[in-house]
Amino acid sequence: MNAMEISRTGMDVEWRRLELIALNLANANTTRTAGGEPYQAMRLVSGPKTGFSDYLRAGAGGQRLQGVEVYGMKSEGLAPRRVHEPGHPHADKDGYVTYPGIDHAGEMTLMVKTSRAYEANIVAMNAARQMYIKALELGKNS
Repeated sequence: MNAMEISRTGMDVEWRRLELIALNLANANTTRTAGGEPYQAMRLVSGPKTGFSDYLRAGAGGQRLQGVEVYGMKSEGLAPRRVHEPGHPHADKDGYVTYPGIDHAGEMTLMVKTSRAYEANIVAMNAARQMYIKALELGKNS
């Protein structure tokens, strides 16, 4: 797998992470899901397509780099926040409404971090493209 393909897999993973962060922010005030419980913030679990130990076993001429992939999603498991709103249609008998325990500032910070990782993959892809172009020019001149 070449450097541009590896950067592309990184961009794919970070894009999916951004989508999940946006979903968390959009549901920060969702009192009930289709199942009746408050929305749970989700996180993307990702990592290398092939483990480092596989590269060591394959030796120098063996396995090529594979990039990264999404393993799945997991619930953050944050405790919900309860707000006293007796007039709300989803309030319990004590007048409390249960909202997801999503930290808005934390989600925004993660969004900035993820967009920077996405941008880093773009820079790496452009650097690889420039190296490939230079190699073609050198090959053409010799």
